[in-house]
Amino acid sequence: MGIRSQNNPIAAYLDVFSNTGTDAAGGVAPEFGTPQGLTATGGVISDYVDGPLVYRAHVFTSSGTFAVSALGTEGANVDVLVVGSGGGGGSSGGGGGGGGVRYLTSQPVGSSFPQPFAVNIGGGGNGAAPGPPFSTGTTGNSSSIGSSPQPINITSPGGGGGGSHATAGAPGASSGGTGRDSATAGTSSTGSAHPGVSNVDVPSAPLPAPAAWFGHAGGQGPSAANSDQSGGGGGGAAEAGARAKEDSTGKGGDGAIYTIANGANAKYGAGGGGGRMTAPAGAGGASGYSPFDNGGGDGGTNPPAVESTSGDSSFGQGGGGGYGPGGAGAGAGGSGGSGVIVVRYKIGKITATAKATGGAISYYGDKTIHTFLSTGTFANTSGSPLSIEYVCGAGGGAGGKTDNGGGGGAGQYLIGTTTCPTSPVTVTVGAGGASSAAPNFEGNKGGPGGLSGAVTLSVNGGGGGGGNPSNNAGGAGGSGGGAKYSGGPSPGAAATPGPGGNPGGSASGNGPAYGAGGGGGAGDVGGTGNYQRGGDGGIGVQLPSTFRDPKSSVGYPGSSGTYWVAGGGGGASDDVAPTSGGGGGAADASASPYAGAGHGSYNPNPAVNGESAKSNSGSGGGGAGGNPTSSTSGSGGSGIVLIAYDTV
Repeated sequence: MGIRSQNNPIAAYLDVFSNTGTDAAGGVAPEFGTPQGLTATGGVISDYVDGPLVYRAHVFTSSGTFAVSALGTEGANVDVLVVGSGGGGGSSGGGGGGGGVRYLTSQPVGSSFPQPFAVNIGGGGNGAAPGPPFSTGTTGNSSSIGSSPQPINITSPGGGGGGSHATAGAPGASSGGTGRDSATAGTSSTGSAHPGVSNVDVPSAPLPAPAAWFGHAGGQGPSAANSDQSGGGGGGAAEAGARAKEDSTGKGGDGAIYTIANGANAKYGAGGGGGRMTAPAGAGGASGYSPFDNGGGDGGTNPPAVESTSGDSSFGQGGGGGYGPGGAGAGAGGSGGSGVIVVRYKIGKITATAKATGGAISYYGDKTIHTFLSTGTFANTSGSPLSIEYVCGAGGGAGGKTDNGGGGGAGQYLIGTTTCPTSPVTVTVGAGGASSAAPNFEGNKGGPGGLSGAVTLSVNGGGGGGGNPSNNAGGAGGSGGGAKYSGGPSPGAAATPGPGGNPGGSASGNGPAYGAGGGGGAGDVGGTGNYQRGGDGGIGVQLPSTFRDPKSSVGYPGSSGTYWVAGGGGGASDDVAPTSGGGGGAADASASPYAGAGHGSYNPNPAVNGESAKSNSGSGGGGAGGNPTSSTSGSGGSGIVLIAYDTV
């Protein structure tokens, strides 16, 4: 008989031996065994087929540990993709450069176990504040795995910030584009002068450790000062950013193609588009999963006034440049997208097909799980209707920005079961609300999510925290944003009618230091901000047991164990004590945030930024407070969609 263990259902798909046996109906069946790859944990696990081979990939969108505890019979080497974060866009300026992209094959994991490799995912560079005065975006942070003297020790740097009104972009893995009114060329990339990847998973030049990565220069400035209207595009991993011209836009450089995450084409390290005084502005370089929609942040325009956009998380995209000077001044630059690290290795050979495609596919208990960290398609290929269990979480809202801004609300969170026909289903994963450095700012609402087409299900993004004086309550959403305190009690914003969300917390209290309300969480209402204390974000929810694979790192720590998502962001406080800012996801501000939500800030000198929520948490960002001119609100976490069905 073939071995079909419910504790290891992927064995039913792996032909790792050549023997055959007799199945229950008396026919000949393959003899199955356990996967023969490494024994390892960490990241979001994706098992996929490439020809006759089965690979396991560990996808890290936030910092963690890739821990190897034993070798298998398929060898002791892994392939590694390391992507730094994108740079922020400049004000009246150029797009941010894409993060560095390094892909190295056959990297040894060593022979001494356990072997934990620390994984650090760099956060994106901040977009420039609106001008005047004009300023450049900040350089993105590097991503790394391992450390010396471990056998794997790889670092990839962040992209350079976009230039401002009259300056060149900053150097980085790929450099930022030049500002709108500068005739200076974009600064050269500090990376090796390799061209981008032209063939899937095949670098066009060798990448020896530790020096080389894919990176390109930012786009040049206008041909003469004050004569042209757009900023240069940020450089990308596959090409340089486009030059700024009078009659065309400064497009961001393209990203580089790899299939390592789940077998599907994906582009990483795209540059942000340049800002422009009149429409249209520069588009971000193509990035993300096929069909490669514009992925780096788009530049802004004025008129009509259109803000730049931030690069998407987990692809190392540069932020878009802010629009050029006009009656309303210069627009803010978009923030760079965070980096990502993927480690893969072979675990066996395939003898049967999965029942569906789409997302990162893994196996746990008696279920096949499809994890969507970004928008894609779930296609039932079994030939008959398929019963599925789902989790849909929308993007969380950003924190508010003012003297004491409210926490962002969590994205709406829904779970359930349904039947999926054989026609494809579009899976939408909403982005988190973008942070802001504007002095008076109601936090951006998170992006929506859900399923559409053959199965229709929608979830609403979390509301932004209160900040603008005319919007003290914050924004309504899947869960509502927390209220800003503005001289008197203020109620928090409402949640979307129906399950999966809660209102934001109110603000009240008297005294010289006030606290804003926390954003609502999927598990409870946001906390009330009081004298000298910002309200804690509403508690999140724990993923259903189906999706709590101990080898994966979906979700974040919560009030009990891990696998928590959709917590509210903490409200800010005017007080100077570090614990006065509200805790994210109902955690105390002195502790790590729960459910990946962001803490609210407090008011030392200089002021502290509100904390951003984690990628794919659907949680709210922390409110910014204290000195409104020198702090930034926390961005919301992107959403997540999980789909599971019986493996056999």
